[in-house]
Amino acid sequence: MSTCAPSLEAIRAQAGQGPFWLFAYGSLIWRPECPALEVRRARVHGYHRGLYLWSHFHRGTPERPGLVFGLDKGGSCNGFVQRLPEHNLDSHLEALWQREMVIPAYRPKWVNCRLEDGRQVRALVFTLHRQHPAYVGTLPDPVLFDILVNARGVAGSTRDYVENTARVLRSHHMPDRNLEAALSRLRRAQSALKG
Repeated sequence: MSTCAPSLEAIRAQAGQGPFWLFAYGSLIWRPECPALEVRRARVHGYHRGLYLWSHFHRGTPERPGLVFGLDKGGSCNGFVQRLPEHNLDSHLEALWQREMVIPAYRPKWVNCRLEDGRQVRALVFTLHRQHPAYVGTLPDPVLFDILVNARGVAGSTRDYVENTARVLRSHHMPDRNLEAALSRLRRAQSALKG
């Protein structure tokens, strides 16, 4: 087991009976860690998606940090719930923890998600730990734009990460308005510099 085992064990203990659902709102949408038996569009109330976490490895470096998404309190968030298979669930969750909990900047918890048909499912979600040093909150546009244009880590650039997420949400007719607005402002700023 990894150093993240206590939080993983706590989540497993709280799972209860029935299907194990995971709510994906960022790269887990377009690069899932675990196989899914079923994927459904869903909404979480009480949390919203934002580029609120520094990334010093995957999407940036210590010298030029990137950003990754987190769920912060307030509002709501569209995404997808993925029903994970019971077979080898522990090994799938261990891989998920190795990816998402490399640093404890997230707080895994169970939340209710509303599906398109009105049903609710209880799903695991990674919410932000605001007291963690990687938490940055909302950045002013000039800082955000500099990161989007220049930050790159071992998994690629922050901009690719953001554009991939925005593109998938858009393709499923559930665009993130705040994200789309930020990308639009970035494109206008770049056009103005070229003009």
